[in-house]
Amino acid sequence: MKKRRLGKSPIYVSDICMGTMTFGSGADEAMSRKIMDASVDAGVNFFDTAENYPVPPKREWAGETEKIVGRWMKDKDRDSLIIATKVSGPSHGWIESSQRAGMTAMDRHNIVRALDASLKRLQTDYIDLYQTHWPDHGTAYDETMEVLDEEIRKGKIRAIGCSNETSWGLMKSLEASERLGVTRYCTIQNNFSMNNRRFEDELAQVCREEGVSLIPYSPLAGGALSGKYNDGATPDGARFSAYLNMGGRQKK
Repeated sequence: MKKRRLGKSPIYVSDICMGTMTFGSGADEAMSRKIMDASVDAGVNFFDTAENYPVPPKREWAGETEKIVGRWMKDKDRDSLIIATKVSGPSHGWIESSQRAGMTAMDRHNIVRALDASLKRLQTDYIDLYQTHWPDHGTAYDETMEVLDEEIRKGKIRAIGCSNETSWGLMKSLEASERLGVTRYCTIQNNFSMNNRRFEDELAQVCREEGVSLIPYSPLAGGALSGKYNDGATPDGARFSAYLNMGGRQKK
């Protein structure tokens, strides 16, 4: 398994990252453990989760994936694993009831509370890569980047990244970090597959010129490229089948 550096950080990860967003919903704990064990056996050291997983979101599920990953890590060499998780920004109806009663702005209060809760669920004293899950263009980037830098200095985070961010938002955050002399984003985790090529425009140029690594999620387009939704099929238990019943932005 080849390894790559995350942006300009000191962290090297396996080419393949194991996403965990259905651990606790589509996959029970026993299956989740088997998947993570098989990943390690194949040379994967990079595992990605989030405070709002598993999906599709339910209030009673929020944080369950981090708990599963945390219990799995207990008998592992922590230094051998690169663990990424995320703090939820404004989700536009996605997780309004399951994360801090919908209070998911990227301000100091929410970031600190989310980080401490994730550390507890993961049963670890540090996160290798902490990511802002959705952009909060209504909160000043100065505050967001300053508090993330403070948590790095406390030893709770090693490196930071963003997810589902725009070209404008990424440049604003990088500018704020440079101006304030604080830690910058080293990664961006955005949707990218043969079905979704939106990264290959201005955002790709920003990342290339600024030394920010892309962590592409949903490389099989949520399963669409595997053929299981062909001809309008909605298989029982499939993630997109559940999304269609949620309404709102999922039908768009």
